[in-house]
Order: sequence, then C-alpha cells, then structure tokens
Amino acid sequence: MNSKPLAAYREIRVKTASPGQLVVMLYDEAVKQCDRALEFLEHDLKKHPEYIEKVNTALSKTQDIVTELMASLDFDAGGEIAQNLFALYVWFNKEIMEANLVKDRKRIRTVRNQLDGLRNAWTEAARGVQTGSQNSVGVNIAG
Repeated sequence: MNSKPLAAYREIRVKTASPGQLVVMLYDEAVKQCDRALEFLEHDLKKHPEYIEKVNTALSKTQDIVTELMASLDFDAGGEIAQNLFALYVWFNKEIMEANLVKDRKRIRTVRNQLDGLRNAWTEAARGVQTGSQNSVGVNIAG
C-alpha cells in the first residue's frame, strides 16, 4: 500500500479541521493507541517479549497525545473546566505510566474508557460549534 496518498489525506484533514474537530482527532488516536496496547497485552509476554515494546510504544503515544491535550488547554477562556481537564489529563498520564510498568490491563481500560467518554462529549461539542449553537469551551489548538 502506498502511504503517500494516505499521509496527504491526513495532512489535509488536519489542516482543514476546526479546533473542536482537532481535539476529537486527538481523542480518536488516544483511544486507538489504548486499544492497540490492550490487543498486544492479549499475547503471552513471556513467550513473545517483542510485544512488550509494542505495548510500550502504544502507551507512550497515548501519553504524548494526552500531553498535547494538556498543552492545548486555554485556562483564561476555559476557567474551571480547563482546570478540571488538566487535572484529569495529569491523572491519565500517571495511570498510563503505572499501567505500562506492570502491564495492567484494568488501568489501561479505565483510561481508555474515560478518553472515549471525553471524545464523545467533544464530538457533540464540535457539532454544536459547527451549527453555531455553542461557544468555545477553553481549548486553543493553534499552538
């Protein structure tokens, strides 16, 4: 499969997305990486130690995404919501790190499910912003 058209599509998709859609894309990828880690943990890691690195990579990507979500918070516009999200993101990264150390499926699933819930909320918020019925909730994706 030629990955250049796919990379070009992804680049255009990101460049044309609204800030809310970008947040949803970040959540999509974070959930996907948690799912990958859980899938890799289905293997017997003693018999297949190569999956340990794959789990680590997926969870590291999840942490990078959560860190990006943290950096995108606008505390001036978001107030208490931004503060609460920041605290939650800190907790996510702590849980992911600890889960990665001991390959704890339950912790990964907990973070994954909460990320999925937030993704669903952001999907609804992004739809509302597109239709002009809601205001920004304190996230700045511009950098």
